[in-house]
Amino acid sequence: MVKILVIEDDDTTAEALVRGLEREHFTVERADNGTDGLWLASESHPDLILLDLMLPGTNGFKVCAELRSRRNWTPILVLSAKDGDYDQAEALDAGADGYLVKPFSFTVLVAQIRALLRRKGDEQAPLLEVGDLRLAPAGHRVWRGDREITLTARQFEVLEFLMGRAGTVQSKDAILSGVWRHDFDGDPNIVEVYIARLRQAVDVPFDRNSIETVRGVGYRLVDDGSSSVRPAS
Repeated sequence: MVKILVIEDDDTTAEALVRGLEREHFTVERADNGTDGLWLASESHPDLILLDLMLPGTNGFKVCAELRSRRNWTPILVLSAKDGDYDQAEALDAGADGYLVKPFSFTVLVAQIRALLRRKGDEQAPLLEVGDLRLAPAGHRVWRGDREITLTARQFEVLEFLMGRAGTVQSKDAILSGVWRHDFDGDPNIVEVYIARLRQAVDVPFDRNSIETVRGVGYRLVDDGSSSVRPAS
C-alpha cells in the first residue's frame, strides 16, 4: 500500500483529502502542524507528502527545506491557497516536487500524485556503498553483502551520515548536528549509544570493524574488507 502523509492544519480540507485518498486505496496519515509533520515525515517513511504552506509550528517552506537538508527525498506536493509566482518559486526552490493552488480538482491531484510516484521509482536517491556495506536512502534498506540488515530509523540516519562521509572522522558534535540537528537538547553521549548499536548490527555478526573509534576525535566508517561475509549463526 502506498502511504501518503497529509500535513494540513485546516480540518475540513484535511478530512476531505483523507476520505478521498482512502477511496483511491492509499494509506493516509495526517499531521495538523509543521512540527509534527516533520517528525512523521522522518519517522513513518511515507511514499509521498501533501504539504500546506501556512502551518502552525514550522511552516511548509521550512518543512520542505529541512527534509531535503536531511537527504530525505520523499516526493512533496504542495497544496496551498498562496497563488503568487514567488510563493510557488520559493516552495520549489526549497525542494518541493510540485505545486497545486487551492481550490484544485481532486482528479488532477490524484494524477499529480501518481506522476510523482512514478518519478520516484525512476529517480531514487543514489545507493551508498562502502565495501560490501550498502545503503539505499530512499528505500531505507541496508545490506552487508547479500544479507539485509534491519535498523531503527535513527540507527539508519546515523549510518547514512557516516557512509556519506566515509573515510573521514566525524566528531560527536558533527553527528549530533547532522542527525539530531538543532532540536536536540539531551546528553551528547547518545551518539556513543547509537554507534555501539550500529556495530552490533552491521559489524559484529559479520566479523567486521568498519566503524572505527578515533580516540579524542570521533568516529570513522571505512571499508573493512579483511574477512569474508560470515553471518553469525
